[in-house]
Amino acid sequence: MAGVQTAVALREQGFTGPVTLLGAEPHQPYDRPPLSKAVLLGKAEDSAFDVDFEALRIDLRLGTEVTGLRAADHMVDTESGPVPYEVLVLATGAQPLTLPGSEGVPGVHLLRTLDDAARLRPVLAEAPATVVVGAGWIGAEFATAAREAGCAVTVVEAADRVLAGALPAEVAAPMARWYADAGAELLTAARVAGVEPGRVRLADGRELPAGAVVVGIGARPATDWLAGTGVERGPDGSVTADAYLRTTLPGVYAVGDCASFPSARYGTRLLVHHWDNALQGPRAVAENILAGEPVRAYDPVPYFWSEQFGRFVQYAGHHGGADTLLWRGDPAEDTWSVCWLRDGALVAVLAVGRPRDLAQGRRLIESGALLDPARVADPGVPLKSAGV
Repeated sequence: MAGVQTAVALREQGFTGPVTLLGAEPHQPYDRPPLSKAVLLGKAEDSAFDVDFEALRIDLRLGTEVTGLRAADHMVDTESGPVPYEVLVLATGAQPLTLPGSEGVPGVHLLRTLDDAARLRPVLAEAPATVVVGAGWIGAEFATAAREAGCAVTVVEAADRVLAGALPAEVAAPMARWYADAGAELLTAARVAGVEPGRVRLADGRELPAGAVVVGIGARPATDWLAGTGVERGPDGSVTADAYLRTTLPGVYAVGDCASFPSARYGTRLLVHHWDNALQGPRAVAENILAGEPVRAYDPVPYFWSEQFGRFVQYAGHHGGADTLLWRGDPAEDTWSVCWLRDGALVAVLAVGRPRDLAQGRRLIESGALLDPARVADPGVPLKSAGV
């Protein structure tokens, strides 16, 4: 997503020089969100972008694995030979974390690529007993698809709650009930001790039958290949881009899942593994490349969505550092929202089946307007009307 959008944005903004797009996969560039939904369930064959690379004069080189970077020579090394560059944009994304000891075990799957979805689709069609490791966003989405396919589903989470790394306990608690409502069993504080063909062993001695095991325990920026290149990376593996998405090497930018950036809005460095970031960041990169100097800082209101258990969940902002949490509606109902404020201004909103709250909240975050907490907490008052 980030690589394609950078190339397209360069053309849309008037760049006329050569553009080369390198991709390790053999497939036409594609969108990832449908992989855990329509593609996985056989409702779509693929999710290729509707981009005419030839008409845009983008030299698309598929199946090209990048192996190194020689900044002094302005050269990217690939398995098929070196590729020179004047300006380089790193958009290598993230790679899913694997479950230790599960590598190579038959029946264990990841869900990140089109090939992953293609391998899983016939498995789900047989409706095996399925164990999902990880109750984060991807785990919930896969569990949703597996239940739709008729599989018996058990979700195993090492933390004591769902979405432990993403949301506060009180906000995630009502979402845990969705699993049972969908007929999926949820086991929290359950650590996997081992995976064998046909079963998953837990640390407490329990054994779970598993015709298929899907691991969704997070992802890490795909940046190991940058070791020793002079591109600075953080403890999380992300390329530490600056406010203009420049790396520590001249003429080298980074965008999307592989890059973190400093947010003046939130006063911290953000690493955003979501679709909207891979759409918006490239536009800033293209603008800075064309200007030949830093002209557009990148400081978005992060946004993502998740479709799970018949619900449309949206989130905008960053709630770290918030001092007030307000509910809009009853979390026992089908639709509700949560708002986070800091010093009276909205900094994040989570909306379950309330798209207007999300859209209006996102604009309020961008504006920094001060809000009346009592009006924010009233689900009958539009957020846009909750100002002081």
